[in-house]
Amino acid sequence: MMELADEIVIPATRDMVYKSLNDIEILKKCIPGCQELVATSDTEMAAIVVLKIGPIKAKFNGTVTLDQTHAPQFFSLSGQGVVGVAGFAQRGADVELVANGASTILKYTAKAETGGKIAQLGNRLITSTAKKLSKQFFGNFETEMTGDEAGD
Repeated sequence: MMELADEIVIPATRDMVYKSLNDIEILKKCIPGCQELVATSDTEMAAIVVLKIGPIKAKFNGTVTLDQTHAPQFFSLSGQGVVGVAGFAQRGADVELVANGASTILKYTAKAETGGKIAQLGNRLITSTAKKLSKQFFGNFETEMTGDEAGD
């Protein structure tokens, strides 16, 4: 199990940030390698994601589930995907949205776990890939919310 915590400041109200994190079109743009994301209920989505983990390029068919019990201040996203014989991956993020004037501090703790052939790639590679993907997701989200392209 790998865990990563970080925070970013989004120049938008907490309600706006929360709403955006529940917007399927925004999520689809932010999830690295996302090819398809379809709502199957108010809290579940079906996803097809293609990722490269070291030498393996894997196509995950999976689900993304939102737990909105304590929203909008706290909520969590969890996803799991199966890659046929290559194994499985489970990812999740606990998110806290802290109102800060006209902006919102988004704090997250991301977790990842793998099994099967993918897990045999080694913990360091999987951990570095998971960290990179989490940073990419939240970086993409920040770009979506600010309208700034990375590096501007």
